Formats: sequence, structure tokens, C-alpha cells
Amino acid sequence: QVQLVESGGGLVQPGGSLRLSCAASGSILSSHVMGWYRQAPGKERELVSTITSGGSTNYADSVNGRFTISRDNAKSTVYLQMNSLKPEDTAVYYCNYRRFSFVSWGQGTQVTVSA
Repeated sequence: QVQLVESGGGLVQPGGSLRLSCAASGSILSSHVMGWYRQAPGKERELVSTITSGGSTNYADSVNGRFTISRDNAKSTVYLQMNSLKPEDTAVYYCNYRRFSFVSWGQGTQVTVSA
């Protein structure tokens, strides 16, 4: 079992920044992928960014160049630094852990970008 707890969401003006954190606990094994997904009202959940246990990263085209994913293995925590935020980034952001067929999700944190 892997438990994920997100934090860092909130209300920010367009052009602003936020940093999301995802603290993982439980049986965190090697060769896994952690990432961030988001779901806006009326839309399907979509991939934002992922990072492997080896540190390889991947980004959706819509956030590439603005968002940065990173991890602190000592703290079992993954971060998502979000810069130059746009209103279309408004969504609930979910942390995800995946290892082979096992998947775990966090409860989500709301990010609202509005003037």
C-alpha cells in the first residue's frame, strides 16, 4: 500500500506561481513512476507530468516550459513547481504513484487561477 497526500494548492492570479507537494508513505519500491494529473470541471483527468524513480521526467505539451517536476527521495516527496499560471490551469491536481499494475492516487488539491 502507498498513501499519497497532496498540499500547496490555492488561489493565484494569472502569471503567478504555486508549488504543489505530494508526500508518499508506505511500501514505496524501486522502479516506480510518480506524477501529477489534473481534472477541470466537465473534463476528463489528464496527465500533467511524471517522474521516474531514476529521475526521468515527462511533461504535457500544455505545461512544458512552465511547470517543473522534481523529487526528494529522502523525504519521499514529489513536487510540481508551476510558473506563469494561466486560467486554463485551473483544476484539481492529483498525485499518482504507479508500479507495474499497482496504482495509487492522492485526494487532490484545488488550484484556481483567476484575477
